[in-house]
Amino acid sequence: MYHGRSTGKGPTTPMQMYQQPPRLLIVQIALPSWADTCSNLCEALQNFFSLACSLMGPSRMSLFSLYVVQNQHECILPFVQVKGNFVRLKACISELRMLQREGCFRPHSSSLHLAVQDGLQQFKQYSRHVTTGASLSFTSLEITVLTSQPGKKVVKQLEEGLKDTDLVRVRRLQVVEITKGDLEYMDSVSPAEEPSSDESSILGTDIDLQTIDNDVVSMEIFFKAWLHNSGTDQEHIHLLLPSRCFSNISKSRDDSMCLKCDLQERLLSPSLLPGTADGSLRMDDPKGDFSTLYQMASQSSASPYKLRVIKALNSSGICESLIYGLPFILRPTSCWQLDWDELETNQQHFHALCHSLLKREWLLLAKGEPLSRGHSLRQPASTFYVIVPSRSPTLLVKAVATRELMLPSPFPLLPEDPPDDSLKIVESLLDSLELEPSYNPLQAWSHLYSHLSSTFIKPQGRLHPSWESQALRKAGQLQTNRVRATVAPLPMTPTPGRAPQMPAASKSSSEAFFWPSQEEVGEENEEEYS
Repeated sequence: MYHGRSTGKGPTTPMQMYQQPPRLLIVQIALPSWADTCSNLCEALQNFFSLACSLMGPSRMSLFSLYVVQNQHECILPFVQVKGNFVRLKACISELRMLQREGCFRPHSSSLHLAVQDGLQQFKQYSRHVTTGASLSFTSLEITVLTSQPGKKVVKQLEEGLKDTDLVRVRRLQVVEITKGDLEYMDSVSPAEEPSSDESSILGTDIDLQTIDNDVVSMEIFFKAWLHNSGTDQEHIHLLLPSRCFSNISKSRDDSMCLKCDLQERLLSPSLLPGTADGSLRMDDPKGDFSTLYQMASQSSASPYKLRVIKALNSSGICESLIYGLPFILRPTSCWQLDWDELETNQQHFHALCHSLLKREWLLLAKGEPLSRGHSLRQPASTFYVIVPSRSPTLLVKAVATRELMLPSPFPLLPEDPPDDSLKIVESLLDSLELEPSYNPLQAWSHLYSHLSSTFIKPQGRLHPSWESQALRKAGQLQTNRVRATVAPLPMTPTPGRAPQMPAASKSSSEAFFWPSQEEVGEENEEEYS
């Protein structure tokens, strides 16, 4: 099995805590459905990459490549580093947007698996030619096939075409079927929940099958899952509960029951995006560390970060004004280094905890145990967290204030009987508001995507007018020129009775193939790897 488990060894490093594996996206174009899909897909991709390319801190997404499959396969974007490369990615999306939307053709059944083989070959070549830092590892690739064709049919085509292909470098192969749907159902659904492997259909093979609706928001949510930490080399958090609260459970050395959990972000921190918060507060800057749970877990590479439960609270027993920072999600670990029995038992205990807390209407108060102090004589500060159960089943973790952080709050109690005149005025104002049963973030649009996209085309700093015009011309040239690769794609399988054709990606004689160097990503002049 080559999906869902990393082949790497050793503890999780802070960089690995953020980084996703390289990704290859293959878009299978079928007419006439492409006319209904193209606009939504391109908008979703551009919105997603405006975020992914703007995020400060360690790179969450290393490499990306895009293929299209019509009557033949074509590489329209060879592997490039995502961070800081929005201009190139936007040019690629523009090219995707201009592909044929009407007419008809006979797709070759071999084109899809040839695109997979070609992309895998490109990835292997890139891994050999590009020198990477010690903290980055391009050892495995995730491949996603996006199609409007029946998903099971596409899976069977891939199974047949790839049965003799060495897929040891493929971490996961996924077929995503785009189906017709509307956005109304999203009003009652959490917008950022990633479909679990249990919800996806596994067709008795190593190819995952998933469906998404043909709308921009659904596609955005799918692509944003690529920003989640997917490392499985080590669990992130140990949640320690006093063993006297449980029966028939084996005790550990410190007389606590240990639930092994993975940590997932619930939101993207605005502090990581330019122009949305104080730019001095950055998660990649040790001086800007604001001690969030995610940072503590990412810094704990020798052993998982520990949260020790110290008390239970009534679900209404905490004031919202005492909660600060971003919320995070805990779920049972999927660490590949644990045996299956331990993984299953851990998951069962985790689900039982969620169920029991919901039944009792309890929250948990936990204390973050300081990381190893080594030879330091300073007493490290602790952070306290409140843990909220969910029906997902997951646990929501929020940091809560301690005595040292509290500021005076000398406010009297609210008067029981406000003046009648004021009460009538305010009541009439409130009656004019539209009442919603709950907050739906999908209906609150801050124009962040357009803001981030505009930051890439504006010149940095104050330039001389002639320099500014040159910079804008360079940006325009990068948008209109296709990014090129060094490795020629696999030759097309000739149709019987017809002469062999040149690969689609190399039909233009004016296009050379080269990889961008790491130091000059996004520059017009690039180092060529032969």
